[in-house]
Amino acid sequence: MQLTRRSAAIGLGLGLTACGRSEPSAADAPPQGSLAWAIAGPWRIDPERDQWRHPLQTLLFWGLQGDMTVLEIYPGLGWYTSILAPYLHANGGRLIAASFDPRANSVAQRETLAAFRSRFSEDEELYGDISVSAVTSSGAALAPANSVDLAILSNNVHTLMAAGIAERVFAGVRAALKPGGAFGIEQHRASSTGLQDPLAGTGYVQEAYVRALAQEAGFEFVAASDLNANARDSRDHPFGVWTLPPTLRTSPLGQEEDPRFDTGPYEAIGESDRMTLKFRKPSAGAPAAQQNR
Repeated sequence: MQLTRRSAAIGLGLGLTACGRSEPSAADAPPQGSLAWAIAGPWRIDPERDQWRHPLQTLLFWGLQGDMTVLEIYPGLGWYTSILAPYLHANGGRLIAASFDPRANSVAQRETLAAFRSRFSEDEELYGDISVSAVTSSGAALAPANSVDLAILSNNVHTLMAAGIAERVFAGVRAALKPGGAFGIEQHRASSTGLQDPLAGTGYVQEAYVRALAQEAGFEFVAASDLNANARDSRDHPFGVWTLPPTLRTSPLGQEEDPRFDTGPYEAIGESDRMTLKFRKPSAGAPAAQQNR
């Protein structure tokens, strides 16, 4: 079933209330194929996180439409993929997932990629045919040049920084986007004071640093939103951002969990304070001053 942009958008407002109910009636269920329908679906991964991640508002802020070609960088196990794939498939769009390199030395990364492939290949009628590419240290193309309407990088700028490939991947995103295409970023937000750790060891990144990465890659800044902000997050946690939900780490990475560690205060904080940013690849023929601002 395919919907036009207009009919898919109409379903958003109708489905807002239904998204918050555990057992919506047929009368108030979101129209099939709408973004609200994709968010309310039983195929979702960890929908309880919506209270912190606000997928409907975030995706609308980034400008998602059903017939777009979307590039998702580092989808992990597919939290956003479980929304994007059904929605795009129902509306004639296309999803490209740029995930971990299958030749990576990290066992965890290879296992995550395998789990992603297994999950999203089991129901092509729902998810469609997701194209999978790899984020590599060699800078291989994430998607064909000038083919993508919207690229999404959610809570993984720090992962790119730790691997030393942030600048390369940002440039790759720009190459993949069509002129005028959008780049949506969500990221754990560090305090604006002090120096940014170039490896982002705590998982937090300063907003100014992310904006500078995007600007250096040739993007125009469009807008910022605090819809995923959390004022309770002090950012000062013993095991970085992973001390907070959903990870609730109780010991340093690589060590056994500490059953004596009290996660209660961190559960009360909730998920991290996050920036939500939108950038744009300059349109073809844009004045140089505009492209570099």
